[in-house]
Amino acid sequence: MHKTALICLALGLTISCSSEKKSSTESPAQSAAKQAVKEAQYDTGRTAFQRMYLAARGWAPDVKAFRLQSQFTVDAPTADGKAGLWRASFASSSRRMMKLFVWSGLVGPDAPEQGITFSAEDSWSPTNSSTQPFEIAFLKVDSDKAYEVAQKNGGEKLIAKDPKQPVMFVLDWDATKNQLIWHVIYGDKPTDAKLRIAVDATSGSFLRVEK
Repeated sequence: MHKTALICLALGLTISCSSEKKSSTESPAQSAAKQAVKEAQYDTGRTAFQRMYLAARGWAPDVKAFRLQSQFTVDAPTADGKAGLWRASFASSSRRMMKLFVWSGLVGPDAPEQGITFSAEDSWSPTNSSTQPFEIAFLKVDSDKAYEVAQKNGGEKLIAKDPKQPVMFVLDWDATKNQLIWHVIYGDKPTDAKLRIAVDATSGSFLRVEK
């Protein structure tokens, strides 16, 4: 065999082996995973609450929630009663402490990490009327149904004027009436709302227009 042919044969084997080695280091699944991009997730209040409740039980077995609140984001499908960020505050009678849990489905450089995170413990008093815990059994109506009720009682007019009208949801216990209430707030924060509708979180009935 000529010397030139031997050199060509050697080069051919080297290139072939190198190519095979390179292709074997990365599977198609790994390649696809690298290309996968996280997408924002949105959930109703009850769905997000149940996730945080399970996490809170790991902190204290006797936990009870006293507040659930959504955060409005521009892309959130509020017409479905969903949000990309929910905060739930839990209290433990045995510890006499409370803890904030957050579920996030958002993505982006300034968004909280997807999943559940929580704060440090803080002191809690069972006599504080603004942090009265509720039994989870009272939460039978989800935020999507609460939104439907709110729409029929003034919300539709606001949305017709401004389809991008911010909407947020707050769930808490009314100790004076022994009711768990969804507050559907047409605004991006509770203190600056155009309309607030109270909905019974157990029966789903309209309660009142709040000031």
